[in-house]
Amino acid sequence: MVLDRTINTGEVAMSTLNRRLFLAGAGSLVSTVALAQSSSSLVRPSQSFDRDRFIDDVKRALSDGPDAVDEVMARAVSDPNSVLRELGEPNAAAIELLHREDDLSIFNIVWPPMAVLVPHDHLMWATIGVYTGREDNIMWRRNGESIEATTATSVGTKEVFALPSDAVHSVVNPVSRYTAAIHVYGGDLSSARRSQWDPLTLSEKPFDVEEGRRILQELDRRAL
Repeated sequence: MVLDRTINTGEVAMSTLNRRLFLAGAGSLVSTVALAQSSSSLVRPSQSFDRDRFIDDVKRALSDGPDAVDEVMARAVSDPNSVLRELGEPNAAAIELLHREDDLSIFNIVWPPMAVLVPHDHLMWATIGVYTGREDNIMWRRNGESIEATTATSVGTKEVFALPSDAVHSVVNPVSRYTAAIHVYGGDLSSARRSQWDPLTLSEKPFDVEEGRRILQELDRRAL
């Protein structure tokens, strides 16, 4: 597939997603298999990150679609130190709800060191902006009653990862410190009837929020 829209750069091939993974700090776009450099200007934050202003900017961009939200996210995480000053240095696992409406959810999420999340879906588009650390994503697709891995990509500080509504992915924090990212979803994630897949059998079952929290808490205890 071919990238449908860009931010100050040319089109690049994309293997499985119809939305984009791009480097906010460099103003370039990354597919899961290739990096396309651009001679265009850098993406620069217009002002220091402010939680309430960010939420308002996302809400305004929402009417223009997820790509416009990607641009807001790109500006935010292009200055990670500013985000850290506002949201705090991550020192514990967290799933912090920043905003919730029927058509929008915004979270500040912190993964413990070496955390592994099972494959899961969202049933809505998502934009994830990493402001400290790194997360590795494996993309999956349905294959009968199971799923199969398709591609993988690594998302670091200042990078934004955009997922379409039908995406299934699993996440690993591959570093020995906390990874933190802002997550924006195009709907009410808390009420969605989502799925997760067993990491061994790859069999599907309803998404279990409490199970996920218990796993994160256990990983957090091991990190102390």
